Amino acid sequence: MVGFKNDAEDPEFCSMIDRLREEAGNDRGEIPAAFGALAETGDPEELHRVLTAPAQPLWAREIAAFRLGLAGDPRAFEALVLLLNHRDPERCVSAAYALTRLGDPRTARAAAALATNELRVAYALLPVRLLARLRAPESVPALVTVLGRRLAADDPHWRVGLACVEGLAALADERSRDVLEAALPHPRLGGAAREALGRL
Repeated sequence: MVGFKNDAEDPEFCSMIDRLREEAGNDRGEIPAAFGALAETGDPEELHRVLTAPAQPLWAREIAAFRLGLAGDPRAFEALVLLLNHRDPERCVSAAYALTRLGDPRTARAAAALATNELRVAYALLPVRLLARLRAPESVPALVTVLGRRLAADDPHWRVGLACVEGLAALADERSRDVLEAALPHPRLGGAAREALGRL
């Protein structure tokens, strides 16, 4: 495990702490002592206890999972995957960041499952972007599948489709040619699809 000594220097960690400090505070602006303890502890067992103990607030679980993820502790994996599919996009951003640094071999499979779950497509943006960053064997097939479902001109989740096009452009894999060509007529995706095809 890498350790925790540089967490305070990580911009994403600082951003998360600023966001959660407001969430953790009460109506009088008082912050629980546990908040500072979780943000500063160097004990991975204490962080893991927060992940497994009942009745812990979501902000506490997020801090614990994020810090364990940055430290390379695989016990953070399941909590981070749940946060990656949260309705709050800022939580998804933090989870994707920590998962990238965790380096768990299960991450791409989990991200692909989240991205391709049509019942949760409203929350698929960060899993899609994570797949592109991971460049895993699961990345191209999952992005092709998701993009293929977003090709209707009136699809309300076109931003997810655009993230797929951008991810496929970065991956520059010939397997994406057919779906990128199918995206050319789309009013919101066509320009990005043309650029992506130019990279193949």
